[in-house]
Amino acid sequence: MAPNRSPNRTNDKTALIVHPDMTVMSSLQSAFVKNEITAIVARDLPTALLAITQHFFDVVVVSSRISEEGDGWTLGGVLRLVFPKAFVMMIAPGTDLMSLKNAINHGVDEVLEGTASPEQIVSTALRSASVAGKSPTTPKERIQ
Repeated sequence: MAPNRSPNRTNDKTALIVHPDMTVMSSLQSAFVKNEITAIVARDLPTALLAITQHFFDVVVVSSRISEEGDGWTLGGVLRLVFPKAFVMMIAPGTDLMSLKNAINHGVDEVLEGTASPEQIVSTALRSASVAGKSPTTPKERIQ
């Protein structure tokens, strides 16, 4: 759960990456750092919960399956409550109707296919209001 900072950071944006696969997590961490966003990583729920108590997050990327199927959705919902202005993304095996329903029910801003590259995920985050500098405060403002 160590932060990885770019040496010449020009902003104070921080991302939380929660994924059980170390390779995916490391690739995402590198992609965020290349874009001058501090990346905090967690491979399991206890580590993610610890990070939530110690940092403020502008962007969150969570796997829909951390230790068992669907537990990432619950964590995404908790992160929405704790960081209401953060851009919350879920990496799911597919963007079927159930995934979209879970996203709505848990306040997730974006559902990404498991095949999305780290660069695509960071690009999506960079376009979000949370990173771009705008701060939506209501769900209605988030979708506009």
